[in-house]
Amino acid sequence: MSAPAPSTSFSSAQRIVIAGAGPAAQALVRQLSGARFSGTATVLSNRDDAPEELLELALLPQVSVRFGQPASHIDAEARTVATADGMEFAYDQLVIATGSAPLDAPVEGSGHCLSYSTIDDAARIGEAVMDITKGLGRRPLGILVGTGAAAGQAEAVLRARGVRPIRTTVRPAAVVPASSGSVLGSSGVIFADGSSMNGDLVVLAEERVSRDGLAASAGLQTAANGGIVISRDFRTSVPGIWAIGDAAAFDGVRLGLLVAAASAAGVCATQLMTSAPAGTALKLAA
Repeated sequence: MSAPAPSTSFSSAQRIVIAGAGPAAQALVRQLSGARFSGTATVLSNRDDAPEELLELALLPQVSVRFGQPASHIDAEARTVATADGMEFAYDQLVIATGSAPLDAPVEGSGHCLSYSTIDDAARIGEAVMDITKGLGRRPLGILVGTGAAAGQAEAVLRARGVRPIRTTVRPAAVVPASSGSVLGSSGVIFADGSSMNGDLVVLAEERVSRDGLAASAGLQTAANGGIVISRDFRTSVPGIWAIGDAAAFDGVRLGLLVAAASAAGVCATQLMTSAPAGTALKLAA
């Protein structure tokens, strides 16, 4: 998705709020920092804990991270964002990067297997497959659980990396962990009727839904199957509001299945920087 020439400029100090502290939001902050954006950034995170990747961002001189303060309401006319605990942040531009969530509760034992939800998972799965193949000394047999676009992408990734995937659309009741000391994280799945499938690795590629709850309060256009509708430059239907990552949808598809987080963040960062004059303040709310 290439970035067209910017059409918006501001004469006053910029306040940019980014809702979401996941991979897409983090990538955007890094892109802006790497480009030596001269403003400041405030990240509002819905997480109460302080993961290492967010702490690293908080150490940047122009970044302030607010933990446990997710954006809950947007007043597009007043250009303000309210958090769940009642704090309010004014913005000149807003970037929504709230990600997606699984439709169903986690499968028992899913922590032992691989998962595929966005295109960024391809590299991680590829590295795991390489380790498993090396440990086995042969081509692995994979069990792929899921339907839809994510499962189709996951199957292509597995085949490209030499895995023989057996795909099932029936949701298992549990994932069977591999034996202690094995290079494998999981060795099969068990279904509700007691039947099972065994293999060398398990990949869950189940359906997810965009976290687009902020869209309604701002009057943003959303796709029929979820996700905030964006243009090729990540602008939404409301001026001054952008969306990246899995909260966004392009041509009816979750953006995470189309564009890597770093690539989306790079284009969006360029748009934000060219839309804002040098020396203005950048405010990121996640």
